[in-house]
Amino acid sequence: MGERALVVVPTYNEVGNIPHLVPQVLAQDPRLEILLVDDNSPDGTGVLADAVATKEPRLHVLHRDGKLGLGTAYLTGFRWALDRGYDYIFEMDADFSHDPVHLKDFLSTICQADLVLGSRYLNGKVTVVNWPMGRLVLSYCANIYARWLTGLRIWDLTGGFKCFRRTVLEAIDLSRVRSNGYAFQIEMSVRAWRKGFTLKEIPIVFVDRTEGQSKMNRAIVREAVWMVPRLRLMAWFGRI
Repeated sequence: MGERALVVVPTYNEVGNIPHLVPQVLAQDPRLEILLVDDNSPDGTGVLADAVATKEPRLHVLHRDGKLGLGTAYLTGFRWALDRGYDYIFEMDADFSHDPVHLKDFLSTICQADLVLGSRYLNGKVTVVNWPMGRLVLSYCANIYARWLTGLRIWDLTGGFKCFRRTVLEAIDLSRVRSNGYAFQIEMSVRAWRKGFTLKEIPIVFVDRTEGQSKMNRAIVREAVWMVPRLRLMAWFGRI
């Protein structure tokens, strides 16, 4: 059997995006499959996903009981992927802020790295569309803060478009991952780096969603603020 790659996509109220996202993702490479992890979306996303999956064998759907958070959705997807022997596991948003066209770049770059990160700020160049200035400044400064405290010299530590080799996820004790919002992205990258894996960034264009609502809120920001110094302390005490 050849290499297999799984794109893990958490969903909550994404019924309008699923019919377009699935074929665009699968068209990028025949090795790609998709796992939608739906948190009991009230708009019927999970029901529609099941219907699409009956006609598309490369689409898989997991249903959770409620809105349990981004980080736990990815961890659920990671475990599912590892149990089924996928070689590469992606993180990707359902709202087209992550362009499926970039999946090809990830697959070519993963040959030279263990974890590939899609960067909105590579070499200081901002490639973000539709964000208000306040949110852009918050995101850019959050990455400076995370780089400074963790010591990981990655331009975009908070981005959620990634590709892991299965060996990375196997080496990380997923039961000890504590973050659930955007801090989850920082924590996973820091844990991979501390394990000695090679991280590489590639440029992406991030386009903020034009329909539906952003998942960003104050609780997610607070979690990221306190989790970064906690990761520094955990590294000092050898707990990563």
